[in-house]
Amino acid sequence: MKRYSTGALSLTRRSILKYGAAAGAISFAPGFASRVFAQDREKTLVIAAPATPLSLDVENSLSPATIDTVAAFYDYLIEFDTIPDAVEGVMREDLEPNPSLPGGYNLKSMLAESWEFAPDGKYVKFKLREGVLSNWGNELTAEDVKYTFDRKFEVKGAGAFMTFVMGLPDKDAVKAADKYVVSFTLKDPNPILMIVCGHLANPIFDSTKCKEMSTEDDPWARRFLDTNVAGFGPYDLKEITRGQQMVAVSRPDYYGDKPYFETVVFREVPASATRLQLLQGGAVDIAHNLSPTEMKSLAGNPTATVTSVEASQMLWIELNTACPPRDNIKVRQALNYAMPKQEIVDTILQGFGKKMTTFMPDFYPGATAEYYDYDYDIDKAKALLAEAGFADGFSSVLAYNAGIPFEETIAIMYQTALKKIGVDIELKKLPAGTFFDALVKRSEPMTFNLDAPFTPDPGFALNLYFHSGSFLDFSNYKNEEVDRLIKASLSTLVEEDRFAATKEAQKIINDEAPWTLIANPGFQLAHAKDIGGIVYYTSNRLNFQDYKRV
Repeated sequence: MKRYSTGALSLTRRSILKYGAAAGAISFAPGFASRVFAQDREKTLVIAAPATPLSLDVENSLSPATIDTVAAFYDYLIEFDTIPDAVEGVMREDLEPNPSLPGGYNLKSMLAESWEFAPDGKYVKFKLREGVLSNWGNELTAEDVKYTFDRKFEVKGAGAFMTFVMGLPDKDAVKAADKYVVSFTLKDPNPILMIVCGHLANPIFDSTKCKEMSTEDDPWARRFLDTNVAGFGPYDLKEITRGQQMVAVSRPDYYGDKPYFETVVFREVPASATRLQLLQGGAVDIAHNLSPTEMKSLAGNPTATVTSVEASQMLWIELNTACPPRDNIKVRQALNYAMPKQEIVDTILQGFGKKMTTFMPDFYPGATAEYYDYDYDIDKAKALLAEAGFADGFSSVLAYNAGIPFEETIAIMYQTALKKIGVDIELKKLPAGTFFDALVKRSEPMTFNLDAPFTPDPGFALNLYFHSGSFLDFSNYKNEEVDRLIKASLSTLVEEDRFAATKEAQKIINDEAPWTLIANPGFQLAHAKDIGGIVYYTSNRLNFQDYKRV
């Protein structure tokens, strides 16, 4: 096997597996590791990602790497069934509402083998599978589900939003009715209760292990679950060293279909150019989060390719409506008309994705672009600024995430466009950790955001970003009628009424423009050509258990 040496290590797939962090930190010579030993490769999936998980507990973090790894270790009560994607060989979740089915969607069992959804939308009962074991060997019971939701109420992390959007008034709403039966009782109808049970942030914990690891000052085992797992998923955690790698191993006692890959190595490789070289050289199977230009460079590559599908991911700029002059609707509209969306898609995004025309993923049920009218138009932008009393423009600051390379390029293009309407923008490059802190604190007047609502429902999506009480309302947007319409959409099972409410809310939001829309970048996976089994999820995550060699 040909080897290219840099320093003390031979740069092969085997050296990556053996030396871990040391191998990943090195600069790689072009064309290294053209062949690998079959015993290294066949049942081991190697992923090069920008970072390791900040936490393995969804209540502590929903960092990108947490999103990519948590579903390997935890299962959920239910999940969406899948259908073929428009891209050959790819599957995706079936998001089409079906009022004839319990819960209104085409769902399939995971930890719950069956369920009963009350006609009034206020009650659901799950019958759990029997004999399901956690990675610690403890059997799944209704007490695990009860513990999971009690923990959400007490820890008040991401679970606080989950319990709110599910309509759970308090801990007593979730009851262990029998050893294998758990029920949820609501005060008001909730049309999305069932599908939110399958949300990435709602995994079921092994309560026996969690209670064992709890302490007086940490009653919900947060420290333990930060770097360990206690779940019922197909993989167990072998190792996690933050800043280096995480290793998962498949569980022989898993109740469901056994994953093809017995070992998954999730390596931290911060430089995307290095991740690309690792993929080209055959040292890794997946190079995650490459830049559009890097992905384009794989065209015609004999061993690697890019699979690109329509996705829920959205890219926009938060316009802080609490900071003048962004409190003026006409100013916000002008900032939208000055965004060269199509040029960004064609050049910076290299044709991946499409311009953004809706305030939620446009393929979600109930999404509409009927009111969109924000194509690039400098003259209209100038006129709106003049009407708003800013004919001479103004100055502002635009913060962007240094961890997402194309944000800087887009920011520069937008800065140039805004100069044409007299708006002088100072660009503020923030490291990833600092950036997310600024986003959450809403401390900047204009801030990039790249995100997606994981539950494919218009009421959920609008509630997440535009309800004045939402923790993700980073634009400080407040409209009492929008709040009312969102609440109405989440309080009735009548689909026609729900979609009428969200359509009217979308019209108001479009007119008041709390975001500057940019693009729907899509979901791209750069991978070795012998990797198949790709399934797209609205959480835009990797799913180790789906992948196989083909």
